[in-house]
Amino acid sequence: MFAVVETGGKQYRVRPGDVIDIEKVDGDVGATIELDRVLAVGGDGAVQIGAPLVDGAKVSAKILKQDRGAKILVMRHMARKNFRKTRGHRQWLTTVEIVSIA
Repeated sequence: MFAVVETGGKQYRVRPGDVIDIEKVDGDVGATIELDRVLAVGGDGAVQIGAPLVDGAKVSAKILKQDRGAKILVMRHMARKNFRKTRGHRQWLTTVEIVSIA
C-alpha cells in the first residue's frame, strides 16, 4: 500500500516503514503526527485519487529527528560593479518514519 501526501508545499510517495525528511513540523522526538493532506492512496491494484484530497485518508508518522539540512550557498553579484555577496542557508527539517496508512 502506498500514499501520496503533501506537506510543506511538496509531495511525497510513501509506504509504511519509509523514512523521509520533510519541512519542519512542530512536535517532540518520538511523538506521532497525522499527515491528513493525502492526494492519492493505492495498493492491491486499485488507486484512489482525490479531488484534491482523498476523503477520510490519513497517514500516521513518528518523528525520529528534528535537524537542519546541509548548507547551501546563495551568491549574488552585479556585473561590472565589483559587487559580490555570499550567504549560507540551512533549512530546518523533520525526519519521520511512516507508521501506517488509513
